[in-house]
Amino acid sequence: MGFRCQKSDPPMDGFAVAKVRGQMIPKRGIMSKKSKKKWLREPEEHDYPAANSYLTLIYDEETASKHVEALKRAPMTSFCAKDIFRASHLPLLGSNNSHVRRNQKKIAAGKKLSPLLLVRDSSNGNVIIADGYHRMCAVYTFDEDTLVPCKIV
Repeated sequence: MGFRCQKSDPPMDGFAVAKVRGQMIPKRGIMSKKSKKKWLREPEEHDYPAANSYLTLIYDEETASKHVEALKRAPMTSFCAKDIFRASHLPLLGSNNSHVRRNQKKIAAGKKLSPLLLVRDSSNGNVIIADGYHRMCAVYTFDEDTLVPCKIV
C-alpha cells in the first residue's frame, strides 16, 4: 500500500528550493527545514469575485453566485495536491506559465498563499478549481503529496 495523504495531517510547512541560473527551482518532494511555506488561514476577499467570474463561464450567474456564497460559509479543510489534480481533470501548468512562476517565487520567499476555492461538479464527476489553479500548480511542482488548504462545496 502506497503513501496516502490524510486530511487530519497538518499542511506541509516548507519546501526546499535551489537557485539554478538565477531562478528558484523547486526540489520535488524535499521539505526545507529553514524555509517555512505557510498558507493564509482563510481565502483572501478578492478570491471570491475571481471564483465567481470563473464559475459564470460554467454556470449561469445565479448558480455561480450561489456557489460563491456557499464557499464563503464553508469550513476550511485540506486535500492532497495530487488528489485535487486528479479530481479536477486539469493539466499541470509548469514554470513557463508566468502566474505559476510568480507563485513559486512566493513559496520560495516564504510568503503566505491563499487557500483554494473548490466546487464539486457531480454532474460531470469532477472538482472545479474556482480559484487558485495557478497556486495549485506552483505547490504541486514542489511536492505533489502536500496537503492544500481549501474550501469546497
